[in-house]
Amino acid sequence: MKNKKKVMGRGLNAILGSDANKDIQTAADSGAEKVVGNILDVSIEDIYPNENQPRQNFDKKALEELAESIKTLGIIQPITLRKEKDRFLIISGERRFRASKMAGLKTIPAYIRLVNDQELLEMALVENIQREDLDPIEVALTYQRLLEEVNLTQENLSSRIGKDRSTITNSLRLLRLSPEIQSAIRNQEISAGHGRALLSLSGSELHAYVFEKIIENKLNVRQTEALVNRIKKGNNPTSAKSTSSIPNHLKKAQKRISDNLGLEVEIKTTAKGKKGKVILNFNSEDEIERILKALNS
Repeated sequence: MKNKKKVMGRGLNAILGSDANKDIQTAADSGAEKVVGNILDVSIEDIYPNENQPRQNFDKKALEELAESIKTLGIIQPITLRKEKDRFLIISGERRFRASKMAGLKTIPAYIRLVNDQELLEMALVENIQREDLDPIEVALTYQRLLEEVNLTQENLSSRIGKDRSTITNSLRLLRLSPEIQSAIRNQEISAGHGRALLSLSGSELHAYVFEKIIENKLNVRQTEALVNRIKKGNNPTSAKSTSSIPNHLKKAQKRISDNLGLEVEIKTTAKGKKGKVILNFNSEDEIERILKALNS
């Protein structure tokens, strides 16, 4: 494994010599031509994280697994740094950097880039957006930062990250949802599809009502869209609000039926509560079949 590291990168002093401690930030600086395009072995002690790194939380277990992989295979992909005198700022690869420290590495292979602060932020954000493990709200927040802090237009952003403008627009719309609903998306209680369905309704009260129904009845996205469409067609949810005033034993019965059938269920009672009805909302023939099978069992 040590041999692999020697092949991947040479020590900084071996390449830069007397220029090693110079502040190389542009292609015109002395020694810049020796740095650009090379993979260098940089001391981990000389590297520090970027405080504007979009990713602030690092899963401990995932880091430990990566550290074990690094112990076995070494660093497969070099990190990217900016040289600042005798230290280096991380542009991308902080997760690999952290795992390498955990693995006990003394040096880490790195590309050295010459960028200004705005480019640094843009590079970090663009790298962040390309990751596969981001939740939809984190993606939307990163898009927002690229638009506001790097002053990109949606057209510029689209070309930089290879995403359709409509994809970016739909992602940003999720930030219009309440903090509670955004949190539910981040925690995977509901999906971004649920969130987009909610956004076709106007008003936080309607959002809150449908969100409550999604959670209570475990509605999938298709069922949520059907509920939203009924509301948009004039079926005012205020009538459904009366279900929230039904006795607790009926609320429990409503949830039990919903859980067993996997459907949106409503129990409505008369003013005196002596009579009522159970409403089963379905969106397909398959759901009707499921109801019939449940009734015949």
